[in-house]
Amino acid sequence: MTVGVLQTVTRETFWTIGPVGEAVFYYLAAVAVLVFGYGVYGRFARYARGTDDPFARLDDLSGRLRRATRMLVSNEAQFDRDRYAGVMHAFIVWGFLTLLIGTTILAIDIDIYRRLTGTSFFVGDFYLSYSLVMDALGLLFVVGVGMAIYRRYRVREERLWGKHTGLEDDAFVWTLFLLGVGGYLTEGLRIVGTGFPSFETVSFVGYFVALVLDAGGLSAAGAETLYSWAWWSHAILALAFVAAVPYAKPFHMLSSFANIVTRDERAGRRLPRVPEHLAPDEIGYTSVADFSWRQLLDMDACTKCGRCSSVCPAKASGRDLDPRDVILDLKTYRESVDAGGEEVDIVADGGSPVIAAESMESCMACMACMDACPVDIEHLTHFTEMNRRLTETGQQPEQVQEAMMNVFQNGNAFGDPARKRPAWTEELDFEVPDAREESVEFLWYVGDYPSYDERNQRVARALARILHEAGVSYGILYDDEANDGNDVRRVGEEGLYEMLVEDNARAMDDCDFEKIVCTDPHSYNTFENEYPELAADLGVDFDYPVFHYTQLLQTLVDEGRLDLGTVDRTVTYHDPCHLGRYNGVFETPREVVEATGADLVEMPRNRDDSFCCGGGGGGLWMDHDEHTKPSEERLREATEDTVRTPEQFVVACPMCATMYEDGRKTGGFEEQLEIVDVSELVVEALDERARAGTGGTTPTAAD
Repeated sequence: MTVGVLQTVTRETFWTIGPVGEAVFYYLAAVAVLVFGYGVYGRFARYARGTDDPFARLDDLSGRLRRATRMLVSNEAQFDRDRYAGVMHAFIVWGFLTLLIGTTILAIDIDIYRRLTGTSFFVGDFYLSYSLVMDALGLLFVVGVGMAIYRRYRVREERLWGKHTGLEDDAFVWTLFLLGVGGYLTEGLRIVGTGFPSFETVSFVGYFVALVLDAGGLSAAGAETLYSWAWWSHAILALAFVAAVPYAKPFHMLSSFANIVTRDERAGRRLPRVPEHLAPDEIGYTSVADFSWRQLLDMDACTKCGRCSSVCPAKASGRDLDPRDVILDLKTYRESVDAGGEEVDIVADGGSPVIAAESMESCMACMACMDACPVDIEHLTHFTEMNRRLTETGQQPEQVQEAMMNVFQNGNAFGDPARKRPAWTEELDFEVPDAREESVEFLWYVGDYPSYDERNQRVARALARILHEAGVSYGILYDDEANDGNDVRRVGEEGLYEMLVEDNARAMDDCDFEKIVCTDPHSYNTFENEYPELAADLGVDFDYPVFHYTQLLQTLVDEGRLDLGTVDRTVTYHDPCHLGRYNGVFETPREVVEATGADLVEMPRNRDDSFCCGGGGGGLWMDHDEHTKPSEERLREATEDTVRTPEQFVVACPMCATMYEDGRKTGGFEEQLEIVDVSELVVEALDERARAGTGGTTPTAAD
């Protein structure tokens, strides 16, 4: 029996293990590190075989590393939409990093400092501080892993389970738990076996375990005997975990960090161009050789957390799309081919492809999956490559092909003649200026739906009236305007998109103006984030400041150029994906709505958590078999889940207006809600002021 063998304030790392055991441990540790290093090398060698990424991923590397480190330490992405998961993951990460750093410090003392100086710094106050921190953060680690186990197996959180959930997920979480608990058990046995040194009370968790063991009748001799078994079990499990990191789920600890470091700040907002050297039959994902190194990293970074799936409006509507499964299906296929497996079509309509065409057709390009992903996986880039493949092989849905043909022939998805584009202006009692014939401050890009769709023509007329009454210097392109191409590009028609960029950029280049203002957030997005690069390649200058119309309205309100009355009703505002989540414009439309005097109440899902209307990514052109339309679900949220039921559902996007007018009818909300655009609400406020001033009535925005 060994009692009170420690005379100084420290502990013997290899207590009872002996010289032979120590040598065996170092041998196993060296093997584990070599296996780990070989695996990591293999992973990154595979990335090196991927194609080049079209965007800069390693510029400002120091800044990227700082951001990724902040994200890792703060766990801020994990708290989004799920506070429980945020706390759980923070405890695990903080605890794991502390234990890793603590183990490294101990190794430095034993293997470097002692050999160089003959003394140890692992004594006295340093040891006491070390033990306190390690026990405290180690406890957080165990609690965090326990929370994960509880949520996974007791609560059975739905998003954590899927077709790719397997044994490695179970092994990962239980290994972490056993490592945490095993460390405290080993510590408790050592404290009992060394006679409860008084200074070890600083290791409060281990000391508590020791007291429990002592109360259970464990003697010092028995603890010494059991310690060797516990120590070796803990050491072998830890070394096996280290060796397994590159070959299983634990690799996400490295790949996720690398993914965050190499993220594209404008991912989704701008899409990569098709390389010029590719022939038509090579465009899109044709084989695993087409994956860029960053797309390969995306696949390895996925932790199967299901956050993307839980916010996907397509999945919620019953469509055949699960963003997590798409990424993991691509990864599984890549690993199969790398291992010598059979190659099949990556995406196709029919047969046995990796990804069904229906899945890509279901995507609304809303970017909710990307916003929810805590490790910055860029789903939309993968989806676009597969859409391009479907387009090049003629496998897009008939409705999409028809819309693309209309755009190609007539410059709009409706198939109406270009000469009818300005027909909406005819009902106004003033002339809308022609930007082709006079110099203006704002070139107003009206867009397809406000030009051709009867419902949205009212929006165009409302906005024209506001600009006219505020004395804004503006003009439109009349029949020289063509479809902006944002959604054309997102359904995979890159060639047509480039044609539209050239047509619109050249038409604008012939005009004399200072800024562009857009009715549609989709136009705003592509003009702001995509046109400048492509237009420059075409030899056309496109460096104009671009605004969404709500941004211009806010300026007019702030400058006092709009004399608004009070709209006395409760409204809610829906954030369009391309304005909000894509480009971060959240508060401006709300400030305009509040300027009308309307009582604005928020739906539970708002701002970057907004729920898509279903119209993006070509959704407006397609019919889907779904149990609940996204627009119907959103209107249900407005009427049932909002603190106060609104009378009007306010939008700032023509596509949203179209989808919600449809959802209002099919979902049975006609008697409960009215769909109103921000511009129409502002016109109503103008009318209220005029009515208050004259004591009479004035026409409404729709008239």
